[in-house]
Amino acid sequence: MVTRTDFNQYMMPTYKPAEFIPSKAKGSLLWDKENKKYIDFASGIAVSSLGHCHPTLNKALADQSKKIWHLSNLLTNEPALRLAKIFCKHTFAEKVFFANSGAEAVEGAIKTARKYAYLNHSKRKNEIVSFSDAFHGRTMMAIALNGSDRFIEGFGPMPEGIKHHPFNDENKLEKAITKKTAAVILELVQGEAGIIKAKRGFVQKIKRLCKQNKALLIIDEVQSGAGRTGTLFAYEQFDVKPDILCCAKGIGGGIPIGAILTSSQIAECMQLGSHGSTFGGNPLACAVAEQVMMMLSKKSLLNGVKKKEKLFLKELKDINKEFKCFSAIRSSGLWIGCKLNVSENFNLDTMMKACYAKGLMILKANNNTIRIAPSLIIEDDLILKGLEILRQAIQEQIR
Repeated sequence: MVTRTDFNQYMMPTYKPAEFIPSKAKGSLLWDKENKKYIDFASGIAVSSLGHCHPTLNKALADQSKKIWHLSNLLTNEPALRLAKIFCKHTFAEKVFFANSGAEAVEGAIKTARKYAYLNHSKRKNEIVSFSDAFHGRTMMAIALNGSDRFIEGFGPMPEGIKHHPFNDENKLEKAITKKTAAVILELVQGEAGIIKAKRGFVQKIKRLCKQNKALLIIDEVQSGAGRTGTLFAYEQFDVKPDILCCAKGIGGGIPIGAILTSSQIAECMQLGSHGSTFGGNPLACAVAEQVMMMLSKKSLLNGVKKKEKLFLKELKDINKEFKCFSAIRSSGLWIGCKLNVSENFNLDTMMKACYAKGLMILKANNNTIRIAPSLIIEDDLILKGLEILRQAIQEQIR
């Protein structure tokens, strides 16, 4: 029998998990070892896009487990090929590379962009431009792209050739994106920063400067993709087409998988042996992701995301009207950030503990924002019940 103290004894202390240990989950509900029930507004940090243990995904995993679990990439497999076709059908992409995570997808995208610039332009065209408050993962390249001291302290030296520019600031952008730029990497919605959308003018200027300087535009949709913002991918809402797109998290519905999407022209630079992944394109992962992407591609589901967003916003605004607890409520589909009016007794830590105690799972963003990222098909009655728990937790904290 395992207990919460086993975490401190056996696990590297890179996380500080909640005191309870989950034992089972279904849909948007979860139960701990004491059979206490929780409403899940976190979905594994925007991963369980169709909730826990969805019957269609259970069946896909069970069926594939009786066929083939793993093959090296010396061979291909049917689930990977079917999934690649779905991506190409529903996006700008013509070619796909499968990885295991968002950070791996970002790493592969940077390699692809630099190799493309090397082969098609100049050996010295290798700079990558990223933006303040970004989050692209936890690998060495990813934390260098993030550009935040809290991610890089103690891990240097960082990979070279990276420039940082203030997010949503058009001023002096042309000094950042130059003839030496191989690629610009951009989140259209910054999740870790508190659900901050890119301004349309900012995105359009990046688009123009990339074209002018023959630089590739990499869109990181690890969190904003897979229907999270109300379209299959967020780029559809910004009048921009990526040269390379990184996705992961919600595309697997809880199974680890990442992908790089790009054009045939750009993919051509990545020839035999230039990149690889032992588990990328795993048949089990791809069989599940195939079903996820088929479901997320349906207009009815994506329209439902937008309707549920409106319900969340209405109720959250009512809570804020009652308690004056949020200085901002920001959203992009079912990805919502509530910036707290922080006080000594009312902050993220106290709110997380209060919500857990009452049976609600929420997330943090930045150091002052409650982040809500539920299943994309969470039932309306659970939304209302969860928000009532949130209201009660706030009432207790600020009374």
